[in-house]
Amino acid sequence: MQAQFEVSKGTIREDLKSLEVQGLVTISTGPSGGGTIVEVPLDRTLQFMQNYLFFKEVTIDDIYAVRLMLEPELAAGAVPYLTEEHFAALEHSISCCDPSSSEEDLIMQRREDVNFHDILAAANPNPFLRFTCELVNEMIRQLIVFGNRTPKAEHRRFGEENANYHRDIVQAARARDAERVRELMVTHMQSATRAVKRMKGRIQGRLILDADSLRSPRVAMSVSTSKPVVAKSTKAASKVIPKATGTTVKRKKSA
Repeated sequence: MQAQFEVSKGTIREDLKSLEVQGLVTISTGPSGGGTIVEVPLDRTLQFMQNYLFFKEVTIDDIYAVRLMLEPELAAGAVPYLTEEHFAALEHSISCCDPSSSEEDLIMQRREDVNFHDILAAANPNPFLRFTCELVNEMIRQLIVFGNRTPKAEHRRFGEENANYHRDIVQAARARDAERVRELMVTHMQSATRAVKRMKGRIQGRLILDADSLRSPRVAMSVSTSKPVVAKSTKAASKVIPKATGTTVKRKKSA
């Protein structure tokens, strides 16, 4: 690389370190060490998107308008590919986010609601649609906050509504009725939009510099086998609360 780019060893070392910080390469030591290109993780993509959107006026309506367009197609497209392992993960997610059957914290239940959609995404064969929906889901986990005065009853009501929709979606998916799944998801997204606005949901803008975010376990697709890999958990699939770590920069208000 030194000869190819006609630069010093120190310059190569600094550039590789910069790429490593960005999550684009991994550096190994030893005689055969060096930089290896790696797949960019969703965390890093979210960070870049988060930094970009920090200076944009993105609202809850914007986020859920995108969900209303994409989630029904994602869910319907996943139906033919759902396995018993997927269904087991979906049922587990429902039991974790249903206030009537779970003792989990209400905020944790809201995060678990989103895991249900990640499981559906894992089964969808369209990589671009899957990536887009997972990115939106991660934004919801990390960036959407609710008003401090939101009554627990509202969280419980929201959780019960979500659990009911999720049960109906699973039932239709087991019947391999993709069109019914699409219809239910449209209604679910419309209901969720109203609920989040009723609960004073808002986007918490944060600019994160060179930091990795903590993501919750979930079902993901194995790149090598194209088979679902169910994330292990204790009581809920979202025992780890996703939080962004690193340097937080406050947005400068315009004069």
